[in-house]
Amino acid sequence: MERKEVKEQLDVARKSMGFIPEIQQLVGEQAPEWFKLYRDSDEALWKDTALPAKIKVLMALAVVAGRLCPECAEMQMKSALHHGATKEEILDTLGVVYVTAGAPGVNVCKNAMKKLLK
Repeated sequence: MERKEVKEQLDVARKSMGFIPEIQQLVGEQAPEWFKLYRDSDEALWKDTALPAKIKVLMALAVVAGRLCPECAEMQMKSALHHGATKEEILDTLGVVYVTAGAPGVNVCKNAMKKLLK
């Protein structure tokens, strides 16, 4: 993938999520040949299909929280807000995390909640 294509895709990420995830920036700069994997998966997540993008991003938040990745949870929470999710929808999603993954899954979201859900 050419540098120009990476830059264009990072611009798509900024428009779609409201920010550029640091991992995408790093992979785009250091390993542009692998960057296509990020581009393809993110484009599928950010588009309304059978499920609206907002719902898919909330699902992604639940998955990464359940996998105990605080940085990933913050990124997906930011994206969910950018896609129009409300505070209540995010808290409902974290309720599902609690039921399915337990308190540790919700705990990884605490810093993102403090930062993003004021």
